[in-house]
Amino acid sequence: MKLLAPRIWILSAATLALAACVAPVPQPENMEVGIPDQLPVLGTSNTDAPQLNPSDHWQQFFTDPQLKQLIQQALDFNSDLKAATARVAEARAIYGIQSSERLPHIGAQGDGQRGRVPADLSITQQAVTSGQYQVGLGVSAFELDFWGRVSSLSAAALAQYLATEQARQAFEISLIAMTADAYLQALELTQRVELAKKTVDSRTESQRIMAQRVRVGSSSDLELRAVDSLLLTARSELANLEREKAQNAALIQQLTGYSGPLGESSTLAQQQLERAITPDLPSTVLLQRPDIRAAEQQLLAARANVDAARAAFFPRITLTGFAGTASSALDGLFRGGSGAWTFMPQISLPIFDGGARESNLALAEARKHIAVANYESTIRTAFREVADGLAAHHWLAQQEKEQANLVRSEQDRARLAMIRYEQGSAPYLEVLDAQRSQFAAEQMLLQLQRARLSNTVALYRALGGGVTPPSENHQSTSAAN
Repeated sequence: MKLLAPRIWILSAATLALAACVAPVPQPENMEVGIPDQLPVLGTSNTDAPQLNPSDHWQQFFTDPQLKQLIQQALDFNSDLKAATARVAEARAIYGIQSSERLPHIGAQGDGQRGRVPADLSITQQAVTSGQYQVGLGVSAFELDFWGRVSSLSAAALAQYLATEQARQAFEISLIAMTADAYLQALELTQRVELAKKTVDSRTESQRIMAQRVRVGSSSDLELRAVDSLLLTARSELANLEREKAQNAALIQQLTGYSGPLGESSTLAQQQLERAITPDLPSTVLLQRPDIRAAEQQLLAARANVDAARAAFFPRITLTGFAGTASSALDGLFRGGSGAWTFMPQISLPIFDGGARESNLALAEARKHIAVANYESTIRTAFREVADGLAAHHWLAQQEKEQANLVRSEQDRARLAMIRYEQGSAPYLEVLDAQRSQFAAEQMLLQLQRARLSNTVALYRALGGGVTPPSENHQSTSAAN
């Protein structure tokens, strides 16, 4: 029995050690995106117009020279984009640091030691003066990655770097779209201000004529007050438009640093942003969006971190070694027979750590499920944005067409009302009402034109426009690997 007891203790300790090496079973991922296979398309596509290719560069999509100049200035000027670019460089450096752990770190080593042992401490009872010198190459605590912990951490760092790069591209596309939309609004406000100024001039002249007619008794004060009301309304609308124009110019200056005149040689009708939407566009086109690719890389990073946390349950084997030359005298380092080497493998396994490894694995699993949920949410949001853009693409075109017909109708109505008034068949109030409706219809037409163009820009952004072509993405990824 006395001989058996130690064996039982040894067997129990070995059993506990092996049990500690068994990681918990990985938790399954339940990914339910729940979006249709095809994107919705309303109406009939115009096959003669160029198709909206989600991978088009912004230089090809936007044709207005001043707009292209503003976008380039925004890309060079914006501080947030500079910070995003710096974060990409930071993530790449972190990946380089983590990736270096997969290879041994070899360094040159040299040390010397000389000392004297007094006689009363020496075995020979004589004072001894000795020295030791060595120089060579050494490897310190290089981990042999049998269980994939180091490679998993390296994969996580790579995925984080790629996710940061995709996030930068997503911000760049948003900045391009924001600049383009602000420019389109500048064109709209410029045209609306010009229309309001013409209206104010016309109604000022009408007010002058009506005042003379009242003085000679050919018109009533009621008609004069109606003309005054229309003139004051036009002036108020002009002041409101000038305010919006100044605020939009301040936004463009904040985005691009440009403070000069905007849209003086261009109109909304000259932008040529119309694009046809390919029928039966598959939902997989959304995978070109940088934010979806960033969410995907975040998920890959989370999965790699789970693998690293699970590998921590297994023993860690490290290697420390040295090879060089050693001697008791400095001048004997490079003599024959002075070669020296050491080889020290080490294995370590924490048997009891208070549940730290289990908690670290649970944390990695929780973050993985968060990444799954974020990935699903990003895809659903992208689908909704594209679906909204496609619906607006169709119905805004229809609305603009009907509004253009309304403008022509109101112009004819105003012309006929003036003829009836000059012939004495209608009061001047009928002319004023027709002019008021014409002005409102023309203003609304300009708003709809800008809304349709802005929706095209939003759809361009929603489809991941302006990103690097897939071939270039593949080359950059391969270089990172």
